[in-house]
Amino acid sequence: MTSQRTVSRLSRILGLIPYVLANPGVGIEEVMERFGYSRDELTRDLNAVFVCGLPGYGPGELMEAYIDEDEVIIDSADYFSRAPRLSPIEALGLLAAGLAVSGSGQGTPALDSAIEKLSVVLLPEADDALAVDLTATSDEVTTLRRAASEHRVAQIVYRSLSREETTSRDIEPWTVFSTLGNWYVMAHCRLVDDTRTFRIDRIREVTVGEELFDPPDEIPEPGVGYTPSDNDVQAVIELQPAARWVLEYYPVEVISEKGSVTTIRFSATDAELPARLLLRLGASASLVGGEEVAARVKDLGAALGARYR
Repeated sequence: MTSQRTVSRLSRILGLIPYVLANPGVGIEEVMERFGYSRDELTRDLNAVFVCGLPGYGPGELMEAYIDEDEVIIDSADYFSRAPRLSPIEALGLLAAGLAVSGSGQGTPALDSAIEKLSVVLLPEADDALAVDLTATSDEVTTLRRAASEHRVAQIVYRSLSREETTSRDIEPWTVFSTLGNWYVMAHCRLVDDTRTFRIDRIREVTVGEELFDPPDEIPEPGVGYTPSDNDVQAVIELQPAARWVLEYYPVEVISEKGSVTTIRFSATDAELPARLLLRLGASASLVGGEEVAARVKDLGAALGARYR
């Protein structure tokens, strides 16, 4: 799914929720006409809303979203019924974060417009009172930028927080970029003989040698995503139609599609993510392979059960 399609779908969901909350008992035909939904699309988005909520994500924090005969129902989502009222500190933090993204070169016209409106409200008489500029870089960023521009192999000592291990690697840096306040280097990693993106503040040491490399003709678009590896925890999960939205939100491998059941392989750095997902999906998904994930599902289920007794 393209990023534009994701943005479009999210925007429609964020419009749908407050509208349904403001119009209790609204009919399905009215919702479909107003938001341009087909019935299948509306059902899919309501299923996605159904597994969203506040941190903790237990039964008491998740929203309710479903179709009841001819009505669209969304409940337990009062925080969507009105715009949040930010404290001065929260508003300044939001403005600073927006300026950081814009200053990194990753901004959009919509973000720039939001920054301008926030600035007028928070700092009406001080155009330059708050500046967040990511162009001031660390020594590692500068070094890796030079290595990428000169096509030189770099040696790094990298600390992976997901696996809590430190490794030494030879990399062929292609591009250095920033997103959401952090700097990254996209490179060919010789240790795994594959493309990897490293967060630069987790690089403990970097040395650039004399060896040169040939960059690819087309460098992939910079971005931060999940790259499966041989050390991942894996789970084989059967999805019912109501859970097919998982295919659009997670990097899964489709093993088979038989009738209404889709079987996927879910890879993650640990068992926590697939276990929590399975709990949210409930009866619309079942785990058919993955001992570590099964054990974590059991532990989480017991903890939730104890919490609500």
